[in-house]
Amino acid sequence: MTKALFRRLFPLFVTREDAELAYLNQSVSLYDLERREAEIARGKFAGF
Repeated sequence: MTKALFRRLFPLFVTREDAELAYLNQSVSLYDLERREAEIARGKFAGF
């Protein structure tokens, strides 16, 4: 099965990459985006 099929079957299951992307997409400025990227690099979603 493909990843897309799993996402359709289990929409509540969020991968670490999806969570990181959603977090980055919520940024409101370039500074905010850079800060969020640094937080992710430091392991903000390491436990995901």
